[in-house]
Amino acid sequence: MDKAKEIYLYNKETSLSAGVNMWMAFPGPESFAMSSLGYLWLFKNLDEQSFVNIERVYADSTTTVIPANNLDMIAFSMSFDTDFMEVFSILEKHNIPLKKSGRDEKFPVIFSGGPVVTANPAPYEDFFDFFIVGDGEDINNEVVRIYSENKNLSKNEYLQKISCLEGVYVPGLSKKVKKLTKKLDVCVYTPIISDKAFFPDTFIMEASRGCANRCGFCIASYLNLPLRCVQYEKIIETIDLGLKHTNKIALLGAQLSAHPRFEDICDYIYKKIRAGQKIEMSVSSLRVDSITPNILKTLVACGQKNVTLAIEAGSERLRRVINKNLTKEQILNSVEIAKNAGLKGFKFYGMLGLPTETQEDVSEIIALAKEIKTLYKGFDISFGFSTFVPKPNTPFQWCKREDTKILEKKSNYIKKELHKLGIDSSVSSAKWDYWQAFLSRADNTIADFLVTVYQEGGKLGAYNKAAKVHNINPDKFAIASRDFDEIFPWDFIELNPNKEFLQKEYDRLISIKS
Repeated sequence: MDKAKEIYLYNKETSLSAGVNMWMAFPGPESFAMSSLGYLWLFKNLDEQSFVNIERVYADSTTTVIPANNLDMIAFSMSFDTDFMEVFSILEKHNIPLKKSGRDEKFPVIFSGGPVVTANPAPYEDFFDFFIVGDGEDINNEVVRIYSENKNLSKNEYLQKISCLEGVYVPGLSKKVKKLTKKLDVCVYTPIISDKAFFPDTFIMEASRGCANRCGFCIASYLNLPLRCVQYEKIIETIDLGLKHTNKIALLGAQLSAHPRFEDICDYIYKKIRAGQKIEMSVSSLRVDSITPNILKTLVACGQKNVTLAIEAGSERLRRVINKNLTKEQILNSVEIAKNAGLKGFKFYGMLGLPTETQEDVSEIIALAKEIKTLYKGFDISFGFSTFVPKPNTPFQWCKREDTKILEKKSNYIKKELHKLGIDSSVSSAKWDYWQAFLSRADNTIADFLVTVYQEGGKLGAYNKAAKVHNINPDKFAIASRDFDEIFPWDFIELNPNKEFLQKEYDRLISIKS
């Protein structure tokens, strides 16, 4: 790796006597890792410690500074359900057995964190020694520090020692685990600016974490409650830090515009641009009902031409069912504001196959698109859709997923009708989303299935073959509705809100008729 093209915004701590040799492994290419704010921030926090010698390792790494046979620990970050493929690839590349049962004392302790295993670690219990559940900024450092101070312990003794820590799940030892929720007392930012990143030379910063809207399907919302916002003054300090090194900044947050001073943040940027400073700023996404002229004029001044808006569904009824309480008037008003501000277009994000969805709901997406095209000529709109995937720890975790053929029929219909209007659209693969649903709600019996999927190359055919080889009916996890009295494999994780609240919310949302 060409270190000269990386800018470190912190002081690395190097020690020849570091007690722990460690990889921070990313199950994807270097370009994605260097644009992953959470991964880089956790790496930075450990890289600043004298007790650890840590190296970044990616799926496409060809060499390592720390050899695999000299490792004490490997930490993996899992953000997507199919990340297990690259986890296995990295382990196999370095002759490390995939299952922990095949790893004796000469192999490193291997653990994982991230949204996938925070939501449901059960499918991966046979592969990792332990899991970090929730916000890992502090506990990551703690488990590594404890290891460095107890290198005389066996692997099992070490796991016993950390099994009582809040936010640590050790399969077979931990009974109940409380998800860690960190107060945002600092502004998390890109600690290493790289031209090799997917967003090259971009300084990303987290202005808020969580989302108070609680859409019924949204794991990002429920896993990250409550909504937390970084103090305005800290955000401004962080913006100034980033602008010392690059003119490209990005603001991150699931409910970014809910920050109580988001307009002031935009105004701060806008004034810098008016004073002659060149700044390119982007935002993760905006909520339709929070768009204002001041926000959009700042984005336009920063060179942003399009903004992504999540409307999820075409009809107001279905938006109420999923707790996305947006009216058609609000959507049209956002287009009006955007056009007047000089924005070129919107990309609308939606879902197909949401609970209680009818053909009329799907057709209302077409009607909405047609109305926008008619009223706002020259304003570019496009649509991106995924199919509904029931996720753990959300009110819709009990919901049925529609049959793949039905979803493909809806996908073809909506693409055809939008094409007639001259509107670009894309829809995720219903077949792939089926297996995402399977992985999301699976239990700890699918370990051999995962290994077979990996060995067979990880394409759709590999999943189907693995299900036959291991006599698994994937519909049980992927499609079937679940009973309220069912014990889920992730129920041992203590969340706020709890399962009782989620059930009440499910009842409330599904009962909405108009």
